[in-house]
Amino acid sequence: MNGISAETVLGLLIPFAGTAAGSACVFFMRRELKQSIQKALTGFASGVMTAASIWSLLIPAMSQSEGMGTWAFLPAVIGFWLGILFLLALDRIIPHLHMFADKAEGPRTRLARSTMMVLAVTLHNIPEGMAVGVVYAGLIAGTGSITAGAALALALGIAIQNFPEGAIISMPLCAQGKSKGRAFMDGVLSGAVEPIGALATILAASLVMPAMPYLLSFAAGAMMYVVVEELIPEMSAGEHSNVGVLMFSLGFTLMMALDVALG
Repeated sequence: MNGISAETVLGLLIPFAGTAAGSACVFFMRRELKQSIQKALTGFASGVMTAASIWSLLIPAMSQSEGMGTWAFLPAVIGFWLGILFLLALDRIIPHLHMFADKAEGPRTRLARSTMMVLAVTLHNIPEGMAVGVVYAGLIAGTGSITAGAALALALGIAIQNFPEGAIISMPLCAQGKSKGRAFMDGVLSGAVEPIGALATILAASLVMPAMPYLLSFAAGAMMYVVVEELIPEMSAGEHSNVGVLMFSLGFTLMMALDVALG
């Protein structure tokens, strides 16, 4: 694998920039986001992640396995399930609190409620970072099924959905009594795991390039776990669930269009 170029570094930082920009909303908005808006943004993020899992990860994974003939789906299935189980394990061992939940998940802890909210966002930023990393690893390796446009589309798509995520985490923290600067930094730190995870994935993929289809589908499974276990329940609970569904559809079609247009 060739060295990591400036283009790749920029691609890894784009999603993180989305989180930081969204977190900065705490300096410009005086009130916490309405629940209907939070549901809309959560639905949008769900749609982007679902489309990215399909077009940017699973389809390229099966394309790279086409030499297996009718069994070309097998690496994608195995990798997808490994991603699901990996996030299931993290979900069990990391204490965290979802946005509209009253009870924390994971092991018992004395951590503050605000800290567990940050951990919840950090938890689902891990597969996003892995997804960007594995796609850029495929691009660096010259994998035909992954183009520079497709890698950029994934990075941009995740950055777009990270923007509202940053606001969703920093605004409530400020409303709970934290200073604007501290709330902003917590939001930024929740997204710092993405470029770190992306870089680690690139380095790992360089050692096991034949496993690329498994890595692509692994990231897809991890992201889909987050969507189904966390984001969809949050956008569907209580009132305004129709808003979440509409925004899910918008996020899905936007990510699909980006991948096709740029890929």
